[in-house]
Amino acid sequence: MTTMAQETPSTTAGRAASGSEIRRHELAAFLRSRRERITPEQVGLPRGTRRRTPGLRREEVAHLSAVGVTWYTWLEQSRDIHVSVQVLDALARTLELDPSERAHLFQLADATDPTPAASCTGISDAVHGLLHQLDPLPACVQNSRHDILAYNRTYAHLLGDLDAVPPEDRNSVLLIHIDPQWSESIVQLEESRRVLTAKLRASMAGHLSEPAWKMLVKRLQTESPEFRENWERYEVVATRSKTKQFRNPEVGLLTVTQTDMWLSPENGARMITYVPVDAETRARLENLYALHGDAEGHSEG
Repeated sequence: MTTMAQETPSTTAGRAASGSEIRRHELAAFLRSRRERITPEQVGLPRGTRRRTPGLRREEVAHLSAVGVTWYTWLEQSRDIHVSVQVLDALARTLELDPSERAHLFQLADATDPTPAASCTGISDAVHGLLHQLDPLPACVQNSRHDILAYNRTYAHLLGDLDAVPPEDRNSVLLIHIDPQWSESIVQLEESRRVLTAKLRASMAGHLSEPAWKMLVKRLQTESPEFRENWERYEVVATRSKTKQFRNPEVGLLTVTQTDMWLSPENGARMITYVPVDAETRARLENLYALHGDAEGHSEG
């Protein structure tokens, strides 16, 4: 009679350790392969005449990702070190990973990607249908972090080309601070930036320990001096209806009233609509909608 070997806690731990080691080796190999395919010119660095490394050097990736050179070297050497989601996010941006590659990076690191592209709340077919029914009135769905989860055709072209923006960057606070098209399109830009920053601080009170919120604020502080200044004011503002003006490059000045309608009190998702205040704006919105008749502006949550 054959006796089955009994599995002990030590063998279970050994298997877990082995799996973790394999994952670290895969992560190291993946990072090296992605690093070697990025040319210096892609990230604004000079190639020089003595470069032997294909793609970027380790120290260049570390610098562009704001991490230590030694620490990044250890990561590519499969060392057993902790990798935060903030660092993984920075590496994904530096290495210009597409959504599938980004998901693979987080999976190899045994981490959960907190960006809206990976974790946004599903938007029902009924809500998508309502958004399209509202065309040519611009409308979108945002969560409490101001991630843009879904939108209709007119909203897609209200402040530039939202379809061209990577899903992980579709956040109204981020776009109003770093996207040139948004900055050029908003008439009262300084006030809008200050109000949106105050709204973000108010809504963040219930999410202070969540990585996605901290990553967003850190990125804004790094990339926008205007955000840093407004964030230090510690102002808070509640959401309210307001008349706004946009300069659309295709149809001209638009004057609208913004109204927020909550879809779910649990996750803070709300539909934001922009209703024209005059006949001229309505006609211009209809023209904007017609100009993009072949487009389907939306984002699946």
